[in-house]
Amino acid sequence: MSNNGMLKSSIARKVAMALSGLFLILFLGQHFFINSMSVVSPDTFNEISHFMGYNPVVQFVLQPILIFGVIFHFCMGLYLDYQNKKARPIKYVKNNGAANASWMSRNMVITGIVVLAFLGLHFYDFWVHEMNVKYINVQPEDPTRYYEELRQKFVDPVRVGIYVVSFVLLALHLLHGFMSSFQSIGFNNKYSRSLRGFAYAFAILVPAGFALIALYHHFTI
Repeated sequence: MSNNGMLKSSIARKVAMALSGLFLILFLGQHFFINSMSVVSPDTFNEISHFMGYNPVVQFVLQPILIFGVIFHFCMGLYLDYQNKKARPIKYVKNNGAANASWMSRNMVITGIVVLAFLGLHFYDFWVHEMNVKYINVQPEDPTRYYEELRQKFVDPVRVGIYVVSFVLLALHLLHGFMSSFQSIGFNNKYSRSLRGFAYAFAILVPAGFALIALYHHFTI
């Protein structure tokens, strides 16, 4: 492959990585809104959760797309990190990388792997449970069960601690990744400053909100 072809291929992978990241950020925002209802209005939380749990479009179209997006994003992240290290064999320590790049940008793979492990726990806590209720145990449909099921997940202080630490690392991951995604797709104009402010606010407030929701249910149950 020519150098031009390699460049185009590299850019295409970075754009694909950015778009998958932005897609997951949209899901994160939607997920945060739903979870926040468990604090504001348990009845509304039950209604939305029941709709999401039994709507065929959500279950058999959007959910598989989401799972694919998660797998694609993290696999592409690992691949791009490998390619970057292969292209620059001299370690960051020798190049004083800490002076040229933030901790977040130099440890995106580490925070990403931890977040992926957390997603595994989250899927186990909620998605696997849903599969058991609906398709294995075949329990009667109950639109009011979701709020109490959510609260029961936050009884154990160890699990709550894992959630809180994971959201801190998610915030660090987003602090670099959100704005980097926009830059990768060429969004660099007079609105960049405002966009950067929004990205930073989202990266801090949404993970903090998730952590506070977990702590709220733990201390009020």
